[in-house]
Amino acid sequence: MSSLRHSEIAGVGHYVPSRVVTNADLTQFMETTDEWIQERTGIKERRWFEEGKDTTANMGAAAARKALEMAGLTPDDVQMIVFATLSPDYFFPGSGVLLQRELGIQAPIPAFDVRNQCSGFVYALSMADQFVKTGMYDTVLVVGSEIHSSGLDKSTRGRNVSVIFGDGAGAVVLRPSTREGHGILSTHLHSQGEHAEELIVKEPGSNRENRVQYVVDNELDMYPYMNGQNVFKHAVVRFPQVIKEALDQNGYQPQDVDMLIPHQANLRITQYVQQKMGLTDDKIYSNIQRYGNTTAASVPLALSEAVQEGRIKRGDLVCLAAFGSGFTWASALIKW
Repeated sequence: MSSLRHSEIAGVGHYVPSRVVTNADLTQFMETTDEWIQERTGIKERRWFEEGKDTTANMGAAAARKALEMAGLTPDDVQMIVFATLSPDYFFPGSGVLLQRELGIQAPIPAFDVRNQCSGFVYALSMADQFVKTGMYDTVLVVGSEIHSSGLDKSTRGRNVSVIFGDGAGAVVLRPSTREGHGILSTHLHSQGEHAEELIVKEPGSNRENRVQYVVDNELDMYPYMNGQNVFKHAVVRFPQVIKEALDQNGYQPQDVDMLIPHQANLRITQYVQQKMGLTDDKIYSNIQRYGNTTAASVPLALSEAVQEGRIKRGDLVCLAAFGSGFTWASALIKW
């Protein structure tokens, strides 16, 4: 039996809506201040979708077209789609098949959604990596796309959560690596379901005899709930753990990392991880200041920008890491 192949990221791309919402804009409909938001999250502004223009699927498609162009491929070359999102266009079907339609892919290729929230993209990347490694597919499109702003409680009551989240999309194309020792070296996935209700959108749940009426009577349960202190406490432990796990498996030390792309959850979490690992500012990428937390889109969006800005070069050791609702957390180590 032949040995497994390595997969590599052949192209990256991202898309963000044109509507910029600053912290000052939020003060028009909730009691908050720019200083309060920046001090707690590091966020200065975020993007919100435009109704009638942006959808979760077509934002993903915009990011995907850029990734395919960078890889020198067309949508017809795609053999599988893995779509990470917590905000699909419909309750069902998933947005993966809608992305297939948006890209005009006529071939009946497989397309599926991954619902792992903030760690969703790294989970999706790991799944796609297995299909390429085993030789089942040669070209896999992995997308993270989110529209949060339509489901946030934008009153003062919901400000602790609503100031954090933004909309956007990112995509990568996986192909078999043609360079020995390069590509995705390993991925690492974890979950701890006992904390599921610490970060949750509870409704519309299916365990109601009449879920529609239940939502009408309990509309607040359709907004995100987050136990911020508990999420922070676990995140600052799990982030360094899962990064170290990836480095240890491949015989590297933190100082060997050329670029860490963490999920953009909170600038304070990122800074804690940076300090814990002893990384200099040029070895960690943050764009939460401009986009907020875009959940499954945050890692590919940041990765795409880092590549675009020349922050990641061929031969660099790149680590992706994420933590979020579930609780779930994950990492991927890549020799670029």
